Amino acid sequence: MGLLDKFKYHVHPPFQTSSTSTNSSYAQIPTIPLGPSLIPRYRKQRGVNLGSWFVLERWITEGPFNDASNAGKCDYDIASGDNAREVLEAHWDGFMSDEDWEWIVERGFNSVRLPLTRLIAYYHLSKPCPGAMRDTEFEPFARVFEGAWERILRAVEDAKRHGLGVLIDLHAAPGAQNPDSHSGTSHGRVKLFSRANLRAYSLAIQFLASHFASDPWIVGLELLNEPRNDDRLQHLYETTLSSIRAIVGPEFPIYISDAWDTPWYASWVGRRTDFVVLDHHLYRCVSPQDTSRSMDELTHDLRHGFSGYFGGVCDTAKGSVVIGEFSATVAPTSLPNVPDGEKDRLRREYVKAQLDLYERCTAGWFFWTYKKGAGWDAGWSSKDAARAEILPSFPRKSFRHSNQQKQHELDSAFNSHRDYWACHGGTPDPESFRSGFLQGWEDAVIFLENGDELGFVGQWSRRRRQEQGRPHDAWEWEHGFKQGIEAAKRICQI
Repeated sequence: MGLLDKFKYHVHPPFQTSSTSTNSSYAQIPTIPLGPSLIPRYRKQRGVNLGSWFVLERWITEGPFNDASNAGKCDYDIASGDNAREVLEAHWDGFMSDEDWEWIVERGFNSVRLPLTRLIAYYHLSKPCPGAMRDTEFEPFARVFEGAWERILRAVEDAKRHGLGVLIDLHAAPGAQNPDSHSGTSHGRVKLFSRANLRAYSLAIQFLASHFASDPWIVGLELLNEPRNDDRLQHLYETTLSSIRAIVGPEFPIYISDAWDTPWYASWVGRRTDFVVLDHHLYRCVSPQDTSRSMDELTHDLRHGFSGYFGGVCDTAKGSVVIGEFSATVAPTSLPNVPDGEKDRLRREYVKAQLDLYERCTAGWFFWTYKKGAGWDAGWSSKDAARAEILPSFPRKSFRHSNQQKQHELDSAFNSHRDYWACHGGTPDPESFRSGFLQGWEDAVIFLENGDELGFVGQWSRRRRQEQGRPHDAWEWEHGFKQGIEAAKRICQI
């Protein structure tokens, strides 16, 4: 949203939000205190998307579209086709097995963006939240989706049983939030902002928040997937967050799509005082600017020009950024006349450049997608990319702890901090730095002992400051806190 759009919003608000009053039926959910139980939410997320499990995409899973009606491109076309309920339930039941879950864990992933991710849609709530379908395009097909919710809950339990966090994404919104078929329809129009569709959306998102917020294995709830940006979107985010926070409090992680306007929403996220995460999707296979460049050029840009820009964006958002989707794919024009073996080498370097950037600047990432229904595709399928050694594994590191080394690191950091400020006008409270360093070290160890790494450092430190009653501008404590985390990672990980 640019300045002109923002002005137009204030002068002529695009819609009213009386529907958000529906949260009165929900009781306030207590905030989970900081500690080991919250590791899944605050750790660095390294995951995969379970694409085309509950929101189907024909290019990923062809089979369920065989009996679809009309264009046969989306869930609506399947729902209005022959034997829709049987087709969908067979697909949902057969998509993931124990072997699939075990493979994800063995590769070192710790989370999934799953049937409640790029996969859950409002029409999957026909049984537990029927109001979410009323007066929407999917209302005639409520019975088709009655079996979805129990399968979604089973998927969450399967993920938790394997130690995987779950990011829940309302992937298809009532009326569609973008013109693409993965929003559930193929009519190519964005109709989310009608009164009836906004009401249905509000019911669905509040239901999901109230159901999942108390489960620490639910790492967050994403409000919309890849919405088309306009002057109404930020207002929708703000009113939706207000209604959700009345139910779940400020510390349940809410993910928002940047709607391809990354700097604007990074600034918006960075100004907030609740747990909000910016989701950016990075693909280099669509825009003319990208399709006209070679894969070597795209890789070089990730390591140099784009790296500096994106690092600044992440700093603006105070580190609360996740790459919700990325892949090993580029356009054919970026790989002209390249032998297959050389393509794999180039993809390997391309993915490494992405991961190096994400590990350095963000709180996590999710590869798109876990697998495809048929055929070999090392660009989009994590399983094929792993077999081709394009996508590496992520083994958990061992842990060691030494109080002697901790004291050495503390003394070194404290002396450096004190000496620097003695030469630059002094420091008001050097002991605050010491306290922050020790707290950062101990908090880092909570994660390292579990084979994880604290990812949302800014969000965790904000809550620690609040617990300890420190002022918002306690910069020395926070400076020490971050140095303590880095020191613990350097010393305790082997």
